Amino acid sequence: MARKMTQEEREQFLAQPQVGVLSVAAEPGRAPLTTPIWYRYEPGGDVVVMTSPGLRKARLIEAAGRFALCVQQQDGVYKYVSVEGPVVKSWPMTKAERHEMAARYLPPGVSEAYTDATDETHGGNIAIVMRPERWNTSDFSDIAEKLA
Repeated sequence: MARKMTQEEREQFLAQPQVGVLSVAAEPGRAPLTTPIWYRYEPGGDVVVMTSPGLRKARLIEAAGRFALCVQQQDGVYKYVSVEGPVVKSWPMTKAERHEMAARYLPPGVSEAYTDATDETHGGNIAIVMRPERWNTSDFSDIAEKLA
């Protein structure tokens, strides 16, 4: 059986630059909105996501006041962390903050070019901050070791 990660393991795993899958409650009669998203997290801190303020995602997060984020490792031993919590703040991002987020996911040089190229379309992006409240984790390392 897969084991749950310790607090330190789950926080270290979430801190890695992986594309997250964000879920938020949707309008009545619809399934939750689930979408890939770039995020930032440091152990012991809050989850920060970046989006455009007019998108359905941003409107739903504002209405719900909370969201969930799931990240997984598929290569090698399968692991995942999902975390859910309330939104505690948001703000308009600076170009430097947008570049910092892009630099987590794109190579040097490309992240700067991306930030410059998307200045017109994403220059108004906002940061939305979620305080982790509930965690769900699974790590299949023990199973993989037994099968090796």
